[in-house]
Amino acid sequence: MAERKGTAGKSGMNVDTALVRELAEMLGDTGLTEIEVEDGERKIRVSRGGGVAMAAAPAPMPVAAPAAAAPSAAAPAPEASAPEADSADAIKSPMVGTVYLAPEPGAADFVKVGDSVKEGQTLLIVEAMKVMNPITAEKTGTVKSILVENAQPVEFDQPLVVVG
Repeated sequence: MAERKGTAGKSGMNVDTALVRELAEMLGDTGLTEIEVEDGERKIRVSRGGGVAMAAAPAPMPVAAPAAAAPSAAAPAPEASAPEADSADAIKSPMVGTVYLAPEPGAADFVKVGDSVKEGQTLLIVEAMKVMNPITAEKTGTVKSILVENAQPVEFDQPLVVVG
């Protein structure tokens, strides 16, 4: 993408390349796959492998608002949460979003307490801005506890699953 700092594009919008670079750095630092910011009618989205997209459109909701939890029909409740000591070693959410324990509604959960998992195996999904982000096991082991419920909103760095 050619730099056009301070110049108007076809849409009449000034492109702030410093902001685009800062957002791109945030992707790498946080492990997110996509970031979108809105300022009035200006919208800038930066995604891994997808480039930068800009559009002028009214904002449907504030950017900082977490995704609302969708009601879950046939999802069983996870096992009772582990003691605080276990959550220190837990796999944590790399982003704000909504956690899903199964690949789709009505499907079996990716894992349950007591399952053996391999490094890289999908444990659950965190949906952020309509992008499904698989959360994988960092090591081979056994699922000791699942610290979240299906369709629950989660915060950045919130403990999700303990694998030991």
